[in-house]
Amino acid sequence: MNTRSRSLAWLCAGLLASAAAVAQPKKEVTIAHQDMNVPFRTVMESGELEKATGYKISWRMFGGGGDVIRAMSSGDVQIGEAGSSPIAAAASQGLEVQLFWIIDDIADAEVLVARNGSNITKVEDLKGKRVGVPFVSTTHYHLLFALQQAKVDPKTVDIRNMRPPEIAAAWERGDIDATFIWDPVLAKVKANGKVIVTSGELTKAGRPTFDGMIVSKKFAQEHPEFMVALVKALAKADSEYRANKAAWTADSPQVKAVAKWTKADAKDVPASMALYGFPTMEQQLSSAWLGGGKAGGAARALADTSAFLKEQGRVQAVAPDYSVFVNPGFVQKALGK
Repeated sequence: MNTRSRSLAWLCAGLLASAAAVAQPKKEVTIAHQDMNVPFRTVMESGELEKATGYKISWRMFGGGGDVIRAMSSGDVQIGEAGSSPIAAAASQGLEVQLFWIIDDIADAEVLVARNGSNITKVEDLKGKRVGVPFVSTTHYHLLFALQQAKVDPKTVDIRNMRPPEIAAAWERGDIDATFIWDPVLAKVKANGKVIVTSGELTKAGRPTFDGMIVSKKFAQEHPEFMVALVKALAKADSEYRANKAAWTADSPQVKAVAKWTKADAKDVPASMALYGFPTMEQQLSSAWLGGGKAGGAARALADTSAFLKEQGRVQAVAPDYSVFVNPGFVQKALGK
């Protein structure tokens, strides 16, 4: 081989190496979380996911699911926690995301609370009152559903878009009469408020809600090994909590980790976590949640939520099939199926 041929060979080899380096996805990810008191916070605290995968993880806290969806839409966040209502809205708007894990069955963990002295004793009394709620959240969705059930026009209620910390501050100042919210803010407002209705009661009336973990479709396709490792970490944390709830006390390292990442008072965390349901991996795959295709629980909940949001003028269109936004594949791989 002459000098020129060798130079061309080296050049081609260098270009191929550069192309391979470009094609290899970076082991970095930004994950959005909220302030729900859930076992996964122990994984965030321990750094075990980073150690298991070698990924650099940037954890970013957001005040509501709508904010998480906007960040994912912009590309700033690849994986995020959001309630079923903002997930449904994102899917209805065509955002390329997939629900791959049910963080929790919200059950009675979200509550409509009226301030003592506000003269609110039932949903009908919200007419003319100031209600703080994060827009597009599961509580916003349930507030609108509660008003519909009570035959109260939402336009007659002063519904204010507030993130949880803003609700806490507004409650302290006396700027709002009621709020539909979750812990840790819920614990604070209940101290001088009255429970009007819970998310669990509205779920039984036909409008279930959940918190889920979603991922951009592109990231999921490029990082399947990380996604399986993440699912295993989520499942492990939930399993450890379910197996020994009594050990998760206010002074335990687990609860201290949850309180640190959610800015909650550790003494309120155990009672807050007890209100949620945390499905096992087998339950995740069942038709009650991620399994079952179009007829599966998660897909149907997203479809029903989207239909209600469209009726309320919150989204413009409804997708024909919400199962395309549900991906049970990573749970299946984590279980070895």
